[in-house]
Amino acid sequence: MAPLHEHSDCPGCAAPDLAFATHDHAHCAADALSRAEVVTSAAGARLTPVRRRVLEILLEEHWALGAYDVLARLATEGFGNQPPVAYRALEFLVEQGLAHRIQRLNAFTACTHPGEAHAPAFLICRSCSAVAEAVAGPVRAALDEAAAQVGFSIERSTIEALGLCPACREATA
Repeated sequence: MAPLHEHSDCPGCAAPDLAFATHDHAHCAADALSRAEVVTSAAGARLTPVRRRVLEILLEEHWALGAYDVLARLATEGFGNQPPVAYRALEFLVEQGLAHRIQRLNAFTACTHPGEAHAPAFLICRSCSAVAEAVAGPVRAALDEAAAQVGFSIERSTIEALGLCPACREATA
């Protein structure tokens, strides 16, 4: 996985898996928000206050959050307590490539490569629920080839792997 941002002097930026590495998370989140502004503006879309706040909530940690978890946070901050508030914002973020839906967890996570065309695999820690994006190009190519052999055309796929992150693996050793 490529680093979230291109600052070689930032702690943790060279880490291939920011979710599982020690890094300057405040800088990581701020950079993602800046990139989100650029991505939405380039698409002619708008990062409204509620959409921005939902992205900020997703960026607080490298974990996936359910829509109702996001809604609870929004409600305490005065953004409303009706489910469509959270679902519309999350749907917008996914459509703009700023967030991903993690099917296994029925939850959402901020994209670590906003504005970049990619089809990641999601590495989900079964112990702490941290989620990392990993490059899945070779896996996707193999899947496309297998599908083509039987005449199937893949339109969309989600690759999710469940296991233990380095910290949880070390804690159980």
